[in-house]
Amino acid sequence: MENSNVENQVCSSDTVNGGRDLWSSKISDSSSANHLVVMVNGILGSAADWKFAAELFVKELPDKVFVHCSERNVSKLTLDGVDVMGERLAEEVREVIQRKPDICKISFVAHSVGGLVARYAIGRLYRPSESENIKDSSTDGSKENSSGTICGMEAMNFITVATPHLGSRGNKQVPFLFGVTAFERVASSVIHLIFRRTGRHLFLTDYDDGKPPLLKRMIEDNSECYFMSALRAFKRRVLYSNVANDHIVGWRTACIRRNSELPKWEDASNENYPHVVYEEHSKAYDAEPCERVSNEDDGSDIVEEELVTGLSRLSWEKVDVSFHSSRQRYAAHSIIQVKDESIHIEGADVIHHMIDHFLS
Repeated sequence: MENSNVENQVCSSDTVNGGRDLWSSKISDSSSANHLVVMVNGILGSAADWKFAAELFVKELPDKVFVHCSERNVSKLTLDGVDVMGERLAEEVREVIQRKPDICKISFVAHSVGGLVARYAIGRLYRPSESENIKDSSTDGSKENSSGTICGMEAMNFITVATPHLGSRGNKQVPFLFGVTAFERVASSVIHLIFRRTGRHLFLTDYDDGKPPLLKRMIEDNSECYFMSALRAFKRRVLYSNVANDHIVGWRTACIRRNSELPKWEDASNENYPHVVYEEHSKAYDAEPCERVSNEDDGSDIVEEELVTGLSRLSWEKVDVSFHSSRQRYAAHSIIQVKDESIHIEGADVIHHMIDHFLS
């Protein structure tokens, strides 16, 4: 009995330059985990935001995963821009890998803006194989997996939770603005005063040196960052999104769908995961962005359509979540992550769903 308790304990350590490492094993065999799971916080967040999920991961996948909760982008540092944060995260991952030479697999689990930061970081960390043609693979939707690696590691799971992949400027993409077009336009013009460069990136108002907005650049490869090839390298790409009551990130942007593609979920029920109301495996397709003018009735614009089309060249597992009957339902953006175990524990089934489907 005593040995069983030792084997199931959560071992952890704080790193010198930030972050928290966790593993579950006999202390003497802690190096047996060969799968690095990098957890990334959202805006104004910290490594502690993933505490519940990280500990559950290592308890449920003992001696398989080594969890690193990133702390290179916390608090006000999350206002420095997706690209700056992505560079920091990429460097942090390199340092973790250097400390753990036995690691051969890598996965990312990221919340909110952290999902965009992780997408930028893997673009920096991607290593193409010698035989890979980056130019062709970045635009060919028929190629489901690239043969490259993430910093030499086998890419396994890329999971985002309530991440604004299509940005935040579209209609109802920031729900607390109530879908009022006038409010959304004002927010787009002043967001940089509150969230600085990160706000510009989210509302696609950044045109640095005449370049397109960063989120638009992140749906293709370039000479410095292999954004799409890096995503394609992962065996699984998963989107967890709130269908309602997430006042920070809208359903459409978190699940990479158009309004017309949003599923009906009201009658859904799942005994094992009561808050998971819909699951879909969307196939990759290769199509050019639709050339159309802004359609306010559909809630989208030209750039958003380009982002949907670009990201849909890859297949995604889409997991839609609803806390409509929960006591803390208006905190859905935090519940889906179980940011604070004492307050947001109703989202625990979502984390269990994540672990039960995790490729380790």
